Amino acid sequence: MNSDAIEPDSKDWTWVLTRPCPECRFVASDVVPSRFGAIVRGQIPRWRSALGRADARERPNPTTWSVLEYGAHVRDVNRIFAERLDAMLETDNPLFADWDQDAAAIENAYATLEPMPVAEALARAATALADRFDAVRPDQLERPGRRSNGSVFTVRTLGQYYLHDVVHHLHDVGA
Repeated sequence: MNSDAIEPDSKDWTWVLTRPCPECRFVASDVVPSRFGAIVRGQIPRWRSALGRADARERPNPTTWSVLEYGAHVRDVNRIFAERLDAMLETDNPLFADWDQDAAAIENAYATLEPMPVAEALARAATALADRFDAVRPDQLERPGRRSNGSVFTVRTLGQYYLHDVVHHLHDVGA
């Protein structure tokens, strides 16, 4: 499978913080922080099921990731957002390290991985992030952090933005 055929996603998805996603119908702004951990954990069985499908390695078309590639991406998204959440809780207004998701897919050969180890690694990373979200105190919810493109998040909006991403990818894979 050729990961180079995927056109990089250059959209700024931060708009999902202010309006519903027309594709997956997720309304990020409706999610209260006390639910973040439970929602993250709720995604795990759905990813295990999707990654257990016989066609998990197959792309629906040459320019769309397979379930396996999406699963590996979500595994890494969990790790990246855990790092960002930790930075926001430990540092005043941190600047997040850039992460090129498309380069990561190629460099880490997502398409060549084994689906079930990806499912298990995704579950571990999601559980660790859910635990971190569960430990956030109410007085920490407005702590800021920012991306190099100027997008500013609070702990609250980071969680909402992250949840849209993983819910949207379940929609992408039909789970």
